[in-house]
Order: sequence, then C-alpha cells, then structure tokens
Amino acid sequence: MRTMAKTTPPVAERRPTRFTRHGVTVTDDYAWLRDAGYPEVTDPAILAHLEAENAWFNAAMAGQQPLIDHLFTEMRGRIKEADRSVPQKDGAFLYWIEYEEGAEYKKWWRRPISAGDDATADELIFDETAAAAGKDYFRLGAISVSNDGRLLAYAIDDNGSERFVARIKVIATGDMLPDEIPDTLSGLVWTSDDSALVYARVNDQWRTDTVLLHRLGTAASDDTVLYHEADEGFRVGVGLSASERWLVLSTGDHETGEARLVPAADPTAPQILVRARETGVEYDVDVHDLGDGTEPVLYIHTNDTHENFRLATAPLSKPHEWTTLVEGTEDFYLTGFDLFRDFYVTEGRVRGLDRIEVRSYADPARIEPITFPEASYEAGLADNPEWTTDRLRLTYESMISPATVYDYHVATRALEPLKVQEIPSGYDAALYRTERLEIEARDGTMVPVSIMARKDIAGPAPLYLYGYGAYGIAIGPGFSTGRLSLVDRGMVFAIAHIRGGDDLGRRWYKDGKLDKRTNTFNDFVDVAKGLIERGLTQPGRIAISGGSAGGELMGAVINSDPDLWGAVVAHVPFVDVLNTMLDETLPLTPGEWPEWGNPVEDKAAFDLIRSYSPYDQVRAQAYPPLMVTAGLNDPRVTYWEPAKWVAKLRELKTDDNALLLKTNMGAGHGGKSGRFESLKETAEEFAFILWQLRLSDAG
Repeated sequence: MRTMAKTTPPVAERRPTRFTRHGVTVTDDYAWLRDAGYPEVTDPAILAHLEAENAWFNAAMAGQQPLIDHLFTEMRGRIKEADRSVPQKDGAFLYWIEYEEGAEYKKWWRRPISAGDDATADELIFDETAAAAGKDYFRLGAISVSNDGRLLAYAIDDNGSERFVARIKVIATGDMLPDEIPDTLSGLVWTSDDSALVYARVNDQWRTDTVLLHRLGTAASDDTVLYHEADEGFRVGVGLSASERWLVLSTGDHETGEARLVPAADPTAPQILVRARETGVEYDVDVHDLGDGTEPVLYIHTNDTHENFRLATAPLSKPHEWTTLVEGTEDFYLTGFDLFRDFYVTEGRVRGLDRIEVRSYADPARIEPITFPEASYEAGLADNPEWTTDRLRLTYESMISPATVYDYHVATRALEPLKVQEIPSGYDAALYRTERLEIEARDGTMVPVSIMARKDIAGPAPLYLYGYGAYGIAIGPGFSTGRLSLVDRGMVFAIAHIRGGDDLGRRWYKDGKLDKRTNTFNDFVDVAKGLIERGLTQPGRIAISGGSAGGELMGAVINSDPDLWGAVVAHVPFVDVLNTMLDETLPLTPGEWPEWGNPVEDKAAFDLIRSYSPYDQVRAQAYPPLMVTAGLNDPRVTYWEPAKWVAKLRELKTDDNALLLKTNMGAGHGGKSGRFESLKETAEEFAFILWQLRLSDAG
C-alpha cells in the first residue's frame, strides 16, 4: 500500500450534536456538514471544507496524472468515436442515434421509410451536443415523438439534481412551443390525439407523487391531476400499453405495487383499478388489445403466489380476477414480459443466466427459448416499439464478448447479427478467459462469482472485486472495454453476485435486505477469502469498488475486514445509513424503509442499522487506501454522507494510507456527464488502484 507524502489533509472541525432514540443516545460530530438550506448549499464553512478536500485530492493525485492521462487515452482508444446505432423501425420512420468524432453527446436521427436508402431524407430530430453547449452538466431524460411524427417532447437536467424540465418542439422547423414543464421525473407519454402529454412530477422532497395531464398551449401550473399518491413512501410512474391504446398509471414502493388503466384517447375518463394494493404484493400490467371489438386481456406479472413471480391474465371487465398463465417456479425467475400483437415474450433467469422465451397466445404450451453461443452471458430485449412485428431486437454480450445487436426472426428462430461493438484500438477475445465460480459463504450458501482474466496470468494475482447487493439489482457478466485497462496489466476482474441482488431469484434479494442485510457484507468478504483460498489472489492485493448502496458495502467491509483490501473506491457511498433512515424529510427515506427497515418506529431496525452503518461503525484501526466520490447536487445519496464519513475516518484511523474525497460541485449521483468526461473519472479510479497496488508502472 502506498502512503501519502505531501503536506496534510483538511481536518473537519468537530461540533458534537446528540439525539436520543429508543433509549440510545447517538453523538454525531460532523452533522454540521449538512447545509440547513439543502438542496441549496451556501454555507461558507461547508463549501470551504469540500473545496479543501478537492484540493487535497488534486494534490495527492498529481503524481498519478501521467498515468491518468495514459489510461484515459487508452480507454478512449477502445471507443469508436464516430458511431451509429442500428436503425429501428417505428411507424413511418427509421430511428437511430449517432456520435460524431470527438462528441460527448448523441444526435438523434430519423428517416421516412418511404425514402428508402436516400440519406438526403435524414432528419435530425434532437442534437444533444447543441443542447449541452456551455453547460458543465447535461443529461437528456425522457424523449418522445408524437403519434403523428410532428412534435418532439424531451426533458433535460443541466445540474445533476434529477429535476428535469420538459420542452416541446416542431421537428420539421425546430420551432419551440411555449410549453415548459418543470420538475418532471418520468416518461413523457402522448395522448392518442397528440393534444397533451401525461407525465409524473417530483415534489419538493424529490418524490414522484403525482401524474398530470399537460394540454399543449397551456401553463404547467394548470395541468390536470390524473392521480395523486397519498403514501409518501410510494412513487408513481406512467407508461403506455404495448398496443398504445392504454395509459398505465403505476405506484408502489420496494415491496408493494398498484396500477390503474385509462384510455390514451381519453385520459380523464374513469380509471380502472387493476387490483387494490396489498402489502408485499408487487405487480405490473400490460394490455393485449387488438382494437377489433374483442375484449382486451390484461397480462399481469406478479409475486402474489410465488416469490419468483408468475404471469397471469384477466379480462378488462374483471381486472382483479387473475388466472395463471405461467406458473412461478423455483427454477425460473420471471423478471418481465413484453406483449406483441401475434406473440408475447417472457424474460427471466435460470441459475443466474438470462433466458428469453417467445410464447404463443393460442398455444400456451408452445415455448421457444432463444439460444446463445456461450455458457455465461447477458442477453435481453432491446427497443421493440412496434406492436405488429415478426422479429425481435436483442442485445447480447459476455465478459469476453463485445456487445452484439441481433434481430431474432420469430418464424425461423434465426438470430441475425446486425452490429458487433467495434474496438478501434483492437481486441482479441482469444487472449482472455472467463469462468463462473461458486464460493461458500459462512452460512453455507454458495455465492456465484464471475471471473475474467488474461489466459497468460496465473495466480496469485492482484484482483479487482466489484459488488453491489441491494434493491434486487443483478450485476450481470457483461462486457466492458474499460476493465481491459486493469486486466491487461495483470489483474483478475471479478464480480461477486452477492445476496441483496436478485441474480439467483427473488429469494436471493430477500436474503440480503431488512433483517438479513448483513448477508450482503458477509458474502462479499467470504468471496474475497474464497478467491484467496483458491490461489487467485492474496490479502492486501484486492482492490474493491462499489457505488451508492455498493458504497455502503465498501464501508461495511473495510470496517469488518480492513486487512483484506489493498485499495478501495467508494462512489457516492450510502454510508450514513442510520441518520438518513431516521430523517423522514429526506427525499428517499420513507420509500426506503421496506428495503432497510424503519428505525423511527422499530427499535430492532434501529439497532441493526446502527450495528452495520459504516459511518456509525468507524473505529480506531488501520484502514486500507480509500478514494471516495460525491456529488453536491446528488438527491439520492446526499453529499454530506461521504463528507462526514471521510471526516470521521480521518479522525479515527491509525494508518497513514491515502484517504481522498472528491466532490463534483456541479453534478449529482451519476458523476460527470458526457461519454469522455465520465471516462476521465474511471481513469482516476483505475490510476488510484494501480498506484496503491504498486502496478502504476505497468503500461
């Protein structure tokens, strides 16, 4: 491990505050780092401290700048700068996106089907590069073309706060309509006659609690409320059915769902409640509506009878009477479905491996799995906008196979490759190996691990271990050009598919949340120890990384097993768990209680969270080298969580290893925007890791 050799880092002032809950008094010396005026951060002392941390970060990393620059150039060289997506038909047009040479952002194009291959008919419908000009941060949210193809609705966030502003323009002329809709955080869905948009709005606490109807030419303040959610823990959203005849208004939290339907042609009509919410029952719905006078049929994906979900149907006239179409099973985790006019598709996983099945409306027993060439991979449906189609657009990749776009021809069951990710600087898959291991955790559970390494690397080797383990989010064995910069320097790259994600089904998720949360941390540590026992690596030669809830994971495992890690990177880490879960005024807190527990009302939840909350469990011991990132405008993990954590670590840690905090003063949860600007942050992370593992001279 490398130590710091330049002046001294900033030391935050200790200003003890205390509170008592459930008979326990908690002292927080760094609570003052939260600006009382948040989301506006204006306190001079706070800003000065964050800027001092940034200056310390820059000073500490100055010696690595040549490596950072080299890594950035290397990673950029693997990106095809002038690139274009495979055009996709949607109605009367083909749509695609393009990157120009050197551009940070995309351009959105279309061409009328009637124009054939005539490139002179190409029409630029949105230019992200122009929209981002002069902005430190830019993110395009929802983008939606009207049904008649004349208008484009889009939403932009230009500071990282995830409060998008929606605008509408006339595609043919570029003229902007006067309409401006602030505080959107959802799709922008056109009504059937294109006279209005339906969207969800965030309130002052950054909670999407209302679905509104905006009629073109009117003020956003006059928008009609279609649905308001009274439960502050629920979030609402709006979508369109596959046939585009129905609006789907959904609401829910991490364990309960509810949906309503209303005709897209008449959005203020009486809504159809599919089924009233029942705690613990999640469901989502689509409508098979042929528009020929036959009664539409609802398709419902739900966990009401099996935790791995089933697919049920119901007539529109009796939406709450569900009949099983696809049973829930232990073997097949049904993650979703898509309806088309003549067939439907189910997606899921079998022992963590993606599975896509084409199914028949007329013959429920007829199932056509789509097969792929490798034993471990990621695959899924891409954009398939057309209700009537005879093919499916798919994406496929593995840890050693670049992303491939396919069309799957339903009638012939043939996969037609359309585009393989091009790596301009060169890539030879034959140089690499990938495998999937199972390592036994301390409670006997076998935890999958995906491995990638060069074939000429023998253990023990330095190893990069990634984990997330929350919200039922699976981390698939996909491809990354960036990780080649580590693997080609002799590192093994590993993904720990720990509990808390749903990699192996819904039970896998449940076994890493609430009162079983510590399984996630234990799995990660036990995977690392298992990889050491198998001779792949050694203690102190393991670099680990995680962001958000994965940053919480980083905090927990450096508290419990600091000697295992040679370098740690925690991006926007959720580390002040107890304080955040006690604060009902924060944007996400009420909606997060089903995930973490409610320490406000439940003493057992309070005690458990306090026992693992990384900030609360920092103690006097040696810690590994640590790089931490934050976003001043981050509404998900507020900037003060990593700032407080770093301050407390500086106070208590007994080592002289690197401890660096970098706060993006103009960005949010996702860091910098732009495909190359964000790549610079990856280069900084990798340079830090290579520096601390003494691999920084490996070019």
